[in-house]
Amino acid sequence: MSDLHRFLNLHDFERAAQKKLPRPLWAYLSGAVEDNAGARMNREAFARYGFLPRALVDVSKRTLDIELMGETFTAPFGIAPMGLSAMMAYEGDLTLARAAAKAGIPMVLSGASLTRMEDVLAANPTAWFQAYLPAQDDAREKLVRRALRTGFKTLVVTVDVQIAANRENNMRAGFSMQMRPTPSLAWQGISHPSWLFGTFARTLINHGMPHFENNYEHRGAPVLSASVQQSYMDRGHLTWQHLARIREIWPHRLVVKGILHPQDAKQAVDIGAQGLIVSNHGGRQLDGAISGLQALPLVLSAVPREVEVMIDGGIRRGTDVAKALALGARCVFVGRPMLFAAAARGQPGVERAIDLLRQEISRNVAMLGVSHCHDLSANEHLVAL
Repeated sequence: MSDLHRFLNLHDFERAAQKKLPRPLWAYLSGAVEDNAGARMNREAFARYGFLPRALVDVSKRTLDIELMGETFTAPFGIAPMGLSAMMAYEGDLTLARAAAKAGIPMVLSGASLTRMEDVLAANPTAWFQAYLPAQDDAREKLVRRALRTGFKTLVVTVDVQIAANRENNMRAGFSMQMRPTPSLAWQGISHPSWLFGTFARTLINHGMPHFENNYEHRGAPVLSASVQQSYMDRGHLTWQHLARIREIWPHRLVVKGILHPQDAKQAVDIGAQGLIVSNHGGRQLDGAISGLQALPLVLSAVPREVEVMIDGGIRRGTDVAKALALGARCVFVGRPMLFAAAARGQPGVERAIDLLRQEISRNVAMLGVSHCHDLSANEHLVAL
């Protein structure tokens, strides 16, 4: 018998995922960098606003539907790109893609995923692909052309991973992008049998050793290979000129992710990006970088109104979504909580998480006295505390 009724909010999935996952994987999924200042700011930013609700407004026919990047979705939130999802949950990328397709919300496939982009798009024809641009010119263009051949209509280019971050929590927990077999790692697997047999062994039996499938035009290295690190070599030489070249060869919708500075927002739009995701990478890159919510007003002031500005980072409640929308975001993306749900209970867990967040947003919108989520405004519904 399912116990999904026991999960009452997104926080409940976090606790369940922590119990199920081996410590190194939990550290990678839940952690940030250095002193975790950026990750804390993502949450604290939402607490700096209070609501100013309106009373006696007819909200009996409210809707959460949105138009985003030329498509209609049923809610103003989507699933953010997350690497190694298939190590956290069996067929994790497909689990997230199928749940998003069923719910009618956006989903972004990570370039650091372990499932072929072709298989994910087959499971969710509206999925977006997020690319970590390879350092080499030829490899970059071939990756983008592969995404084009596959049939993606929205390409998301992440620009805030110039070099590897200092993820001390990963090192302390024994995690690295190359999963080195060690006695400690073996013990973590044995002591977490639900993950060992339900995720890892099941993956090996049905799919073989996981590989990084979407770093390049060709299949990448297996997770146990020493060559994994070469896939994440220094991108410090990349500039806006390289993004402009991607714009030249990509004929469809282009979104730039990892924008915080308003000048970067303007430059991305000048190059031809139709959308921006304002983000500090979940606090996983530069520790102390301001949150997406804090940067949102700065970015909105720098770009034309027709640019679709989205955010991610720290979203755990419907009230968080409502505050972001009131401040001008077109949509928000939720990362870790959806993968917590996948790790804890598979696709039914993700569907439950989506439904819980949708219910919270609908309830909050009604209590604020509006019939559509995009009728929220900072001037009328928010107070800075």
